[in-house]
Amino acid sequence: MRTTRRNTLRRGGVGALLAAVTLLTSAGAAVADDPSPSASADGGAAGPTEAGTTFRTATAIQQGQKATAEASTGDYLYWAFPADAGQRPTVRAKVSLPESATRHGASTWQIDVYDGLRRRQACMYGHQTRKAAPDAGTVELSCVLRTVRAWSEPWASDPLPGSYYVRLTVVGLAEEDLGLPVHVETQADSADQGGAADVDGALAEPMVPGASAVSAKGGSAPAGTEPEDGWSSGWWTSRWLWTVGGGVLAALAGVFGYGLTRGNGRPSRVPPGV
Repeated sequence: MRTTRRNTLRRGGVGALLAAVTLLTSAGAAVADDPSPSASADGGAAGPTEAGTTFRTATAIQQGQKATAEASTGDYLYWAFPADAGQRPTVRAKVSLPESATRHGASTWQIDVYDGLRRRQACMYGHQTRKAAPDAGTVELSCVLRTVRAWSEPWASDPLPGSYYVRLTVVGLAEEDLGLPVHVETQADSADQGGAADVDGALAEPMVPGASAVSAKGGSAPAGTEPEDGWSSGWWTSRWLWTVGGGVLAALAGVFGYGLTRGNGRPSRVPPGV
């Protein structure tokens, strides 16, 4: 009788543990597979065909869109895109240069990224500044930002959810080449870092609100600088999922261990006189 009871307890405990592990793993996979903007197979969806010339007139793009612009060498070109908590944005730009016969020397190009507070964000790696030889046809630049955090200390310059501004310009050029026409392509994509990048806490709202809020307040944020799926919920992160799941597993393990210990001890009914 006791043996049957112990076997039943073991089977029930093992089944409960397996069910909890399956539930936790499936939920974690769902969080990890949460779709985030990324480049499409053809190099990005078609986007705007012009660029702004200041922060206030920055052209809004969504992640995964390829924006293009016809400009003059020496112009400052601006775009803005949204980035949410847990994302690690990568910004790329390609400049098609004028015919080499029309140029008078090499040129140096640079791409910079600023957050919604117009703080310049450091690139973890990439080719932020590049020099194009006098006979080069194109020059390509890139900047990989740090992972966007859900919350940060006021004195820190950590990337936070909101709009990010991309600025592209030439920083080294023969004076005779100013004004020559160039064709520019730019695109922003993100890799979702998942729970490893989560921090406790959240902003009351993104650094630059969505387009509707900005329009209502008469603000200067470019239209469309809000993720297509909206901003993340804030307090909920996958860290909570793993914390709660760990507590459930610990509780089940305790119940299972207690059942085994009780089954191996004295029977619950002791015959009289023993």
